[in-house]
Amino acid sequence: MRTLPLNKRGIPASRIALGCMGFGGGWDHEPITAENVKQGHAAVDAALSIGINMFDHADIYTRGKAEKVFGQIFKERPGLREEIIIQSKCGIKLMEPGDSSNVFDFSSQHILSSVDGILSRLGTEYIDILLLHRPDPLMDPEEVASALHQLKATGKVRHFGVSNMSAAQIKMLQAYCDEPFIVNQLHMSLAKLSWVDAGISVNREPWKDITFPEGTLEHCRMENIQLQAWGPLAQGLFSGRSLEDQPENIVQTAAMVKQLADEKGTTPEAIVLSWLMTHPAAIQPVIGTVNPQRIAACADADKLELTRKEWYDLYVSSRGTRLP
Repeated sequence: MRTLPLNKRGIPASRIALGCMGFGGGWDHEPITAENVKQGHAAVDAALSIGINMFDHADIYTRGKAEKVFGQIFKERPGLREEIIIQSKCGIKLMEPGDSSNVFDFSSQHILSSVDGILSRLGTEYIDILLLHRPDPLMDPEEVASALHQLKATGKVRHFGVSNMSAAQIKMLQAYCDEPFIVNQLHMSLAKLSWVDAGISVNREPWKDITFPEGTLEHCRMENIQLQAWGPLAQGLFSGRSLEDQPENIVQTAAMVKQLADEKGTTPEAIVLSWLMTHPAAIQPVIGTVNPQRIAACADADKLELTRKEWYDLYVSSRGTRLP
């Protein structure tokens, strides 16, 4: 299995990360409960049991409750904090009553206050990696650089990255920031194929309809930026979710995944993740579930490597059209 760019930088991150968006219950303002914390413990235990030591948060996940649950877990498990890698994100302000939309905010004030909130909810003095969550059209890169410099200098954040950004956006930020951006988290899965399609559609008519920004994958690979995949299990499309009303290409691909899993003596989840992890970019899937059984079902993913034929068969089946 390929070495993660994070590992090349000396960060001992596991091949798979656990996304914590589901921790804390609903996206409301109700306080966390003992049941939320119990569920969190079970998910953490399941992750640790299959070698996952990296946990992905965001300040908005269940309106901060996901981090509060983790903070309680840390209180109840002394020593755990130093055994794992914590990544969180900031930059999205959730819609409140009277607002017309969520908005994005990379102002220095918002970044600094967001990190203070993250640390308070987690009950820790630092986070290992902070990601800027979604591109802010009003972003001033010098202002961002100033905030990140302050966070690094005070020891609140050890490393920085981005989420949902293009190569051009990363390059612009990097031109002003002394600290390297070491992660780019993007929506990638066997059902979300634009990151692959963009590369094979150059100089062809379909390219104009592909929204994945040209050169992003290549830039991250050349600059040793860890590509992380959010939504890598495609919400269970290929691993047991009801396929009623799904198009034929999804139904056929799910059957293909099941057949490969049976042949290799593993689970559909492991096959779906292995499809991502077979790619030479050393993609790190961020699995977004609190279900211990589903977490455990991912255990074989970093032990498998699909053949070129298996990888292409899955890709072409899911995209629903032949390659040129």
